Amino acid sequence: MSVIIAGERSGVGKTTVTLALLAAMRSQNKIVQSFKVGPDYIDPMFHSRITGRACRNLDPVLTSEEYVQGCFAKHAQTAKYALIEGVMGLFDGASGHDDTASTAHIARLLKVPVVLVLNCASTSRSIAAIAHGYKTFDPRIEIAGLVLNRVASDRHLELLTQALEPLDLPILGVLRRQDDITIPDRHLGLVPTGELDNFQVLLERFAHLGKTCFDWEKLLPMIETSQKTENYSVLNPVEKMDKVRIAIAQDSAFNFYYADNLDLLRSMGAELIPWSPIKDGMLPKDIQGLYFGGGFPEVFAAELAENQSMKDSIKAVIQAGMPTVAECGGLMYLCDRLENFEQNLYEMVGIFPTTAVMGKKLTLGYRQALALQDSCLVKSGDRVWGHEFHRSTLTKSNSYPLFNMNGYDSHLQYPAEGWHKYQVHASYLHLHFGAQPQLVERFLSHCDLR
Repeated sequence: MSVIIAGERSGVGKTTVTLALLAAMRSQNKIVQSFKVGPDYIDPMFHSRITGRACRNLDPVLTSEEYVQGCFAKHAQTAKYALIEGVMGLFDGASGHDDTASTAHIARLLKVPVVLVLNCASTSRSIAAIAHGYKTFDPRIEIAGLVLNRVASDRHLELLTQALEPLDLPILGVLRRQDDITIPDRHLGLVPTGELDNFQVLLERFAHLGKTCFDWEKLLPMIETSQKTENYSVLNPVEKMDKVRIAIAQDSAFNFYYADNLDLLRSMGAELIPWSPIKDGMLPKDIQGLYFGGGFPEVFAAELAENQSMKDSIKAVIQAGMPTVAECGGLMYLCDRLENFEQNLYEMVGIFPTTAVMGKKLTLGYRQALALQDSCLVKSGDRVWGHEFHRSTLTKSNSYPLFNMNGYDSHLQYPAEGWHKYQVHASYLHLHFGAQPQLVERFLSHCDLR
């Protein structure tokens, strides 16, 4: 079994609760596999840093219901404990029409109970009405217990406990207001773990919180896995190809990668060679392809711009025809210039004749993308699901865009986007390869020709 840590809404503290539980278990040398509902990259970085194991995203839009079930079955059985962090509010899905891709959707798919985090600030007896509503809204969802967050005092806790008692919902944890742990954030969410100098201090605080604020006698048996062996062949539907050396950009500027994507690349024959566009002077030797994930090139624009030898090296191999995939931050890095939030301009690699400009507007959401031309990743006419998450725009539109874009609800249209030049596939669209391994097969086939 496992449980999903859910919130009544966004911002109630489910990430803090999840990290506290993970840190407490790891401080006692318990092996725990974590999962994150949705397309998020940053929360899984925190999970992985704490557990020492790759966190797995569970997203039925980017993949499929069958893939989510297979992914959970495969990885949960590798650890004694498994814990899932939800997304937004319990019933908040990809659209307002239903709860597709919500925490509740995943709970039903995996048949696991929910631990509901409630924000108790500025309320007492009314908390029971909130909990009752969540308990009865969808009878298919089992609420295994509650975590009360932002409790002001012992008297406040007494009032909350009395109000909740008739609902027969166990209180599995109580976090006081002074227990709040502040993780620095910025324009795309939390600051990644690799940039936090005080991460070890945070980890110790999370572990202390986890050990002292939860009813482990009740909670631990819920988190323990059943160790069942289930069929997850849906995760490996394509035969392995010959070994292909792919240079993958991995540093503070480029670190948005789904663990399943990297696993699938390796399982199909890729040897992933990590390198840093910030620190390294040249590309790794004998590579056959390039992979740039998303990240924060705008935060490290000065360092990226200063590394002229690396920019020259990348430009040369791309112009020579090296197959390259560049998502979001990777696309920005391959533009002529990047303008950061302070309106400072920095010279980038110079493959695409446009400037990436940071702004206040957040572009966010699932996209149905129709490929308008061939690239090293897609064929014209392919339809793929992806996710956009960025605050930059490009100053020049592409006359021959890579994708036509629709929202999760197909009637919502978005501007065509994406660039294809030389053998580069570049787009703001983040893709999960799990349910579309033919994309990996196509990319590695192009690389293998070099």
